[in-house]
Amino acid sequence: MSSVLDPVTLALVQNRLDHISHQMGWVMTRTARSPIFSQSHDFSCFIADARGILISQADGIPIHTGGGGFAVRAVLRDFKGAIEPDDVFLLNDPYTAGGNHLPDWVILRPVFAAGKLVAFACNRAHQADIGGGAAGTYNSAATEIFHEGIRLPVLKLIEKGKVRDDLWRLLMLNTRLPEALDGDLHAMLGSTRIGMERLVMLVEELGVDKADNFFEGVLAHADRRFQTCIDRLAQGVWTAEESVDNDCFEPIEGRIALTLTVKDRKLIVDFAGTSPQVRGFKNSSIANSTSAVFMALASFFEPDLPKNEGAFRSVEIRLPEGTLVNARAPAAMTMNTVFVAHEIVHVMWKALSQALPERASAGWSKAVHAVTAGIRDDGGRYVMYQWAGAPAGGGVEGRDGFHLIGHLITLGGLTLPNLETYEQLYPVRFKRQEIRCDTAGPGAYRGGAGCDYEVEMFTPADYAFRGEGVGAPSSFGAAGGKAGSGGEVTLTLASGGVINAPKYGVERHGPVSYRALSPGGGGYGDPKKRDPAKVLRDVRDGIVSAAGAERDYGVAIAADGRSVDAARTASLRAPG
Repeated sequence: MSSVLDPVTLALVQNRLDHISHQMGWVMTRTARSPIFSQSHDFSCFIADARGILISQADGIPIHTGGGGFAVRAVLRDFKGAIEPDDVFLLNDPYTAGGNHLPDWVILRPVFAAGKLVAFACNRAHQADIGGGAAGTYNSAATEIFHEGIRLPVLKLIEKGKVRDDLWRLLMLNTRLPEALDGDLHAMLGSTRIGMERLVMLVEELGVDKADNFFEGVLAHADRRFQTCIDRLAQGVWTAEESVDNDCFEPIEGRIALTLTVKDRKLIVDFAGTSPQVRGFKNSSIANSTSAVFMALASFFEPDLPKNEGAFRSVEIRLPEGTLVNARAPAAMTMNTVFVAHEIVHVMWKALSQALPERASAGWSKAVHAVTAGIRDDGGRYVMYQWAGAPAGGGVEGRDGFHLIGHLITLGGLTLPNLETYEQLYPVRFKRQEIRCDTAGPGAYRGGAGCDYEVEMFTPADYAFRGEGVGAPSSFGAAGGKAGSGGEVTLTLASGGVINAPKYGVERHGPVSYRALSPGGGGYGDPKKRDPAKVLRDVRDGIVSAAGAERDYGVAIAADGRSVDAARTASLRAPG
C-alpha cells in the first residue's frame, strides 16, 4: 500500500507526527517541576507505531530518541496480549528494558483508536535524582549498575486508567527529591496524554484501517531518502578510531574502533576492535550505541532527512558484546549517553568523511561538568547541574563551530538555564559566564569557543565531577584545521586555596567558588585561508586575541584594533 501513497501526503503525515512530538515537548517544558526539564529540556518525546518502530523523533535530544524503539519493543515483548486502553508503562533499565541508562525514565502510553492499538506516545526524561551512591544521578565512583540508582524493568504504572499507588510510593522512596520526581512524572504523563489525543485525531482522519499503511509509508520514504545519501558515499571500507584515555579512575589506552563498509546501497557499521568494557560508568548499552550511530548518520547529511527509524533500514550495526559499546551486566552505565556516545559519533564522522570528504566536520569538544548537591537554608535538599561547563562545536565547510553549544549528543538540544532563576532556586551567586578567548580551534572555519564560568556556592555540598574535557584538547581539526583548547575545573576554598578538580570523582567541599573553563571545538580548513575580515570580527568580539590572530591565522590587527594591517598580513601569509 505504501508504494501508491503520494509524496505530498506522506510529507504531511510526517509533519503532523513531528508536530505532535513537539506538542508533547511543549507540555513537558511548561509543567515539569525540575529545572533540568523546565529550563534545560533534558528530555525527549517520540512516537512509535504499533510494532514499536519509531515514526517520529522530532523533539528534544537525539541520543534519547534514536534508540527509543528498543524501549517500545520491550513493552510489546513483556506485556504481549496485556496492553489495554488507558494503560501507561514505565521503564529505565538498559539491560532488560531497552533503556540507555538509568536516569532516563521512559513513559510509554499506548494509543488506541476504535479499539485497535495503533501507536505509542513516549517521553524519555533524565530524572534529577534516582537514588544510588551520589545525589543527582551521576555517581562518578560507580563500578557496577547497582551503585547508580533504582533499576526499573518494564512496569505498568497505570492500569486501565488507575495509578498503581504501591508502585508510585516505591518510586518516591527511591529518590532524594520526591517532590520534584512526583511533579515531573505527572508532567511526563500529561505530555504523553496530549500526544495520545493528537494521535487519535490523526489516525481517525487517515482512517483507522489505513493508519498502518501511512506509517509504513513514511518509514519506507525515509529509507529511500537515506539510500540516496548512501549513493553519495564512495563504496569501500573505511576505518576510524577515537581514543578513550581513562576508565573514570585511572588512565588507560582504550579506543572506540570502527570499520564502515559501503556497498550495494547498504552500510555495515562494525565496532570490532573496540576496547573491553571498563570499570567506570561510561560503558554503553545496545540502545544507546545504536542511537549514537543513528545520530551520527542523520547529522552527517542534510537536516531535512526524515527523523524516523525507517531511515536506517539499510544500516547494519555490529556491537561486540563485552566491549565499551555493548557492555555485559552489571557494568555501570550512567555516563554513556555523553561518553562514549560522543566518541561513537566522532568515529562515525571520521569514517564517513573519508567516503564523502566535502561533508566532513571537525570534532566537538567535551564537557567539564559537575553535579552539585547540598542542603538549602530551609533544610530542603537541592541538586544543581553546572551546565555552563558545556563544550563547543566543530567547524564545517561554510560555517564556523558553535560556541558553548552543549554536549555533542544533544546537537544543541539542551538549553543553558536562566541565571536569575538558578539564584532563586539554589544557594549560589553567579560571578561570570562568558566566552573564553583563544580557545576555538583555528581554521578557515574556526571551531566554537568554550566558556569561562564561575559560581559561588554558599553551602557545603557534594560534587560529582564528570569532566571528560579536563586536560588535553578533546576536539580535532578537519581538512587542515586544528583542535580547540582543553578545559579545566578549579575550586577556590574559603581558606583561599585553589584545587584542581579531577576528571571524575565524588568529593565534598565547604563553601567554594566553582570555576569551569570549558574546551573549544575543532577548526575546519587551513587557518591561513580564513577571511581576514572574519578574523578581525573575532578579535573585536573577544573570541580571538590580536596575538592569536597573528599566530594562528597570519592576520595582523592594526594598532587601533579596528582594522586589518593589510601589508603585514600579506607578509605573514606569504608562502615560505
